[in-house]
Amino acid sequence: MKKSLLWILVLVLSISMVAAFSLYGCKPAEEEAAAEEAAAEEAAAEEEVAEEEVAEEEEVVLAPVDIQFMNSKSEIQTQLEEAAVTFGEEHPGVTVEIITAPEGSSPFERITALYASGNAPALAMLDAGQIELLSEKLLDLSNEKWVADAAAGNLAFGTMSDGSIVAFPFTVEGYAFIYNGAVLDEASVDPTSIKTLDDLTAAFEAIDAIGVAPIFISPMDWSLGAHYLTISYSIQAADYPGVVAWLDDLAAGNVDLDTNAGFNGLMDTFDLMKENNLDKADPLSGTYERGPEVLGQGQVGFWFMGNWAWPQIDSFDTANGAYGFVGIPISNNADDYGNGRITSSPTKYVTVDKEQNDEAQQAAALAFLDWLVYSPSGQDALVNQMSCIPAFSNFTIAPADPLAQSIISYMGDGNTLPMALSVPPDHWSVLGASMQKYLSDAIDREGLAGEIEAYFANIETGE
Repeated sequence: MKKSLLWILVLVLSISMVAAFSLYGCKPAEEEAAAEEAAAEEAAAEEEVAEEEVAEEEEVVLAPVDIQFMNSKSEIQTQLEEAAVTFGEEHPGVTVEIITAPEGSSPFERITALYASGNAPALAMLDAGQIELLSEKLLDLSNEKWVADAAAGNLAFGTMSDGSIVAFPFTVEGYAFIYNGAVLDEASVDPTSIKTLDDLTAAFEAIDAIGVAPIFISPMDWSLGAHYLTISYSIQAADYPGVVAWLDDLAAGNVDLDTNAGFNGLMDTFDLMKENNLDKADPLSGTYERGPEVLGQGQVGFWFMGNWAWPQIDSFDTANGAYGFVGIPISNNADDYGNGRITSSPTKYVTVDKEQNDEAQQAAALAFLDWLVYSPSGQDALVNQMSCIPAFSNFTIAPADPLAQSIISYMGDGNTLPMALSVPPDHWSVLGASMQKYLSDAIDREGLAGEIEAYFANIETGE
């Protein structure tokens, strides 16, 4: 009996201990679960508050107002007008009118004329080298949200000597030879193999052998003067400060272009282009509009132009999107700096006027820039409709067109040249005219070199 009572007592104590263990052992788990639930509720509340704050920050109430945007990229005029309509639909009462800088004229000439007449637009798209000349008339954009999201280096030309940022980088662009992949395939030409002048010569010969003109040269002064000729500046140094220093030496009369290897190499390539030009018989007759047509339809293998031309090429595409870039050879040594590279930089910047537009107009202008960077419809307009490569790192839309993808590939491989964007506003018109004379054999290379040196000497002397 005593033994039985002893076992009963042991059993009771054991059950009590198990119950106590279970009770106290589960308590931390229950407390942990409760704590997690409370933390989740707190996080949800904080997220809700944050979303409300973002909504409040992004909810910009704009006064009904009309503003103008001066566009200097004529090839996206239609797409930019459509973007302005979309922005107006999302911001009732705000109308953005897209005006143009006439093709063939400098955007700087157009904007200075508008300022002189008292009709400066709220937004103006300018070339990078022109911004400093207008800085006193421009709104300081240093505190805008998109400044923090600009990719490295893309604010360089929009940043003034005092550190203020007065321009919005609208697009990254690149130029070189655009090729039609279907034509090159038929001619058994591998575009990735073209690094030297001899490589390009062989490619041209192979294309000519299938009955297709190797290349089309657009004779516009901006293409020849602002794009092609400036490659001879960009290859003079491996970094942009070195390019600027070389340009200073050129202006000071310390550079002899007749003996400069980079200049002569680039012009050797241009001579090859002239010989194989679709319009060789009448080289100044071509227009910009003809370029995308003859390339897209496979009438030529190459066209010297930039990625901004994709919307027009696409409208004539017979190569099922098989297009890309080949760098401009500058010698027969593939290792020489410049060979195998394309030229790429932010090229167009948008400024906001502070002198002739009131606060409501300035607010609408700033909202339009924010809309391009942060709204899905703005990003779509810039990337998909205008075929622009964004200068900002926050974009969720990647360019789909083959030319933009080609530029991004060259950028990823580090095979780009900086654009020589710090030349004066009249550079393209003055030296573009000199290049036109060279294209049409009105002057020889020595005469071209002389006109270039004279132009820069006049800059140095202020004439």
